[in-house]
Amino acid sequence: MPKFATTLAWQQADLLMQPVFIRVIDNIGKQLEHSTWQGTYQDIPVWAEGVSEQTQAIVTQLQQQLATATPEQAEEIEAALAQLPQSHPGYLLQLQKGDRQITVDIWQLCYQICFRNYSPILNAMDSDLTVAIDMSLIDETGDVDWLQLDAKAKQMIDQIFSSLPA
Repeated sequence: MPKFATTLAWQQADLLMQPVFIRVIDNIGKQLEHSTWQGTYQDIPVWAEGVSEQTQAIVTQLQQQLATATPEQAEEIEAALAQLPQSHPGYLLQLQKGDRQITVDIWQLCYQICFRNYSPILNAMDSDLTVAIDMSLIDETGDVDWLQLDAKAKQMIDQIFSSLPA
């Protein structure tokens, strides 16, 4: 997860992330229409560092039980879940062509668009590293600069698809 230097940076990221996500998905769809690669999306849970596999399994089991629980059981399960760490949603794009498969982490891609000089590897290795908003994506009134956002998202997605093996 990105770490923000200021509350303002967090607010700016909050402003940008949904539009960035929408533009990324839209541009991927456009690329897939003309590509020989097939794309599917996969939701995955992303856990905070240090959450054990055992805890993850317990949370997953309780969430599954919640789906078929009676109202009384649901109350107990929700109370138990409230005491445990929760994952946040991850979203992967699986690109496949023949026996080749490439996975793209959509949120990491969104971070690369939203933040200046964001590196998934460096940010994962250094938890103290803060992110800086790409201010070219915010106009002079403090709103999303849709033209800049569209151009940057398209450029990033074009880059991914142009680097795929033939």
